[in-house]
Amino acid sequence: MRMTRRLAAILAADMVGYSRLMAANEAGTLARLKDLRRDIINPGIESAGGEIIKLTGDGLFALFSSVVSAVEAAAALQKALHAAEAESPTESRISFRIGLHIGDVILDEGDIYGEGVNLAARLEGVADPGGVILSDDACRQVRGKIEHDIIDLGEVALKNISKPVRAYRLAMEGESDSTQYQSQPTDKPSIAVLPFQNMSNDPEQEYFCDGVSEDIITELSRFPELFVIARNSSFSFRGRPVTHIDVARELGVRYMLEGSLRRAQNRVRITAQLIDCTNGAHVWAERYDRTLDDIFALQDEITRSVVGAIAPQISIAEIDRASVARDIDFNSYDLSLRAMAIFYAGGFYSQDKFDEVITASDRAIDLDPRNVQAHWIKAFAYLMRYLYQFDEDPTENLGLAEKSVEPLFLGGQLDPRALCVRGVVRHFRGDFDGANADFSLGFTLNPNFARNIFFMAWHESLVGRTTEAREHAHLALQLSPRDTDLWVGDAYLALAQAAFADADFEDAMRWGERAIQMTPRAPIRRALMIASAAHLGRAEAGLPHEQALADFAPAFLDSIVSGALILFRLPEHNALLVEGLKKAGVKP
Repeated sequence: MRMTRRLAAILAADMVGYSRLMAANEAGTLARLKDLRRDIINPGIESAGGEIIKLTGDGLFALFSSVVSAVEAAAALQKALHAAEAESPTESRISFRIGLHIGDVILDEGDIYGEGVNLAARLEGVADPGGVILSDDACRQVRGKIEHDIIDLGEVALKNISKPVRAYRLAMEGESDSTQYQSQPTDKPSIAVLPFQNMSNDPEQEYFCDGVSEDIITELSRFPELFVIARNSSFSFRGRPVTHIDVARELGVRYMLEGSLRRAQNRVRITAQLIDCTNGAHVWAERYDRTLDDIFALQDEITRSVVGAIAPQISIAEIDRASVARDIDFNSYDLSLRAMAIFYAGGFYSQDKFDEVITASDRAIDLDPRNVQAHWIKAFAYLMRYLYQFDEDPTENLGLAEKSVEPLFLGGQLDPRALCVRGVVRHFRGDFDGANADFSLGFTLNPNFARNIFFMAWHESLVGRTTEAREHAHLALQLSPRDTDLWVGDAYLALAQAAFADADFEDAMRWGERAIQMTPRAPIRRALMIASAAHLGRAEAGLPHEQALADFAPAFLDSIVSGALILFRLPEHNALLVEGLKKAGVKP
């Protein structure tokens, strides 16, 4: 076969836990795998118009001329495989992960090459057992053309892929996109600030536009009289045509602020317009042409104008009291915006990204130690380093996170973002009263800061304050209904943990499923599902989660039952979890 190049839909499939199953029963596993290939996989792919190009022992690559056909084939394969293995014991059940992408491929002597092939394989690696993950390109080709819902996972870090990629999960039969939180109406004037469009000749100025937009969100958020959608949900509209109807429907707001920014040499030009989403009317619009040194005053002017237009009951004096003095060096400010851009571009998942964030923040702080933004973004990078356990001694990062915001408190600055970081640090150190005090004060200072509210709800669900946890988790999700970041999964987890602690096991399973959709490889979510199902007398509903844990966290359940890992602060809540796992058959 000579080398050929073609555009195709690429399906990458891989067997879950192949090495473990082969070690346990080599002959039996191989025989069953061959049967599944002969009876289900090969005919399923061929009947959908696909062609198996390469077998990899425990997996395969197949090509399709139609992305729709590839997705429908993947869904049908997973359904048939699940049915075929339903009677097999959990510990020996065979399942597959599937990744789908569309791209250019090279065929050479019976093998397959190309960047698209690599991406499909990496997407397969983040799928759940029995799941299907689509790339952004593949998703665009099938949206509205298939019966299955498609669940947006946001930007996902993939092994050996330099930048995070947007990924989507195919909802299986009977499942819907439940990660999209349905916002409830609010009596407060509600607003979403969309990312300002970069009109500069330099595309790299995108970070500056985002930073200015986020600063306006932060300033508006300080007013308890307003309901301000969080940055991650507002920015989810980037790169696609959007109308006031879309914003109102998806974010549940009355107003939207949009605009554009052009930065040239020492000047900045901003156009901003405030739109009433109920009728599309322009409530207020303005153009500004200033020097960069006036950027903070300009942001304050926009904030004043917006607040005056949508909440005239707030007096000028109240606006002045809510505003925060930001007389800092512009170059320091610019560097902190760059650090934030790195952070939001996938810094959660990569050690290198964390290092870049911390380096840029340090440079900003060196130029001006008063730069609050630089201190807290540096602290959050250390906190994420702890949560993702990148370092040999991850607990050291807790101290570095706390040390990063310490100068703000010593200087008398009670910034809600810094309080949030310190609250998380204190929780992990067992200072639950101190953590509660920090989260609560941060909430008082900025009742619209969704990230603090996400973490506060998570903390409350673990220390027995279940009523408050539910209330705050719902509020956080309403403030950021389209958020796909780590702390959103923690809000769903908080709801699941609070429900479990209250012995409301049906609700625990409902919210636990949403938490898993956000973060499939976080073991505590699956442990809650297993224990809840067992308490309800439906232990079979927990079997898929036991199988998933056997693949990526085999000792996790044993550590809970043996007492080596304690999740809840109150003994009776921990006892409920251990009892449920024992009912499911987990032994210490």
